Amino acid sequence: MTDLTTQITDLRRPRLLVRAARHGMSAYRRSRDLRRITGQSHTTSPRVVVETLLHQEEQVEQIRLTRDGTYNVNKHVELLIALMAESHCLPLETRQTGRPGWRPKLV
Repeated sequence: MTDLTTQITDLRRPRLLVRAARHGMSAYRRSRDLRRITGQSHTTSPRVVVETLLHQEEQVEQIRLTRDGTYNVNKHVELLIALMAESHCLPLETRQTGRPGWRPKLV
């Protein structure tokens, strides 16, 4: 099983989704948004939250890739916003050294 940092840094998402998520990060509030997005309390550890977000985002990404009519771009951007913001809350030893934050690779 790959570690959390590798899973985060290996994400490749379309430029438009990433740009929208970066723009939305300034409005993200953990205490307000986390329960709505993941169903978890804002007191849950960042590692558990990031693992949950990675799983949920991967499910939405698979729906997008199959061009399923149930794909919800708003939900996808919301998950990416939360994932980017929550990755900043991870302990330093979990994050890659020398990188101030996470940004998915653009495709």
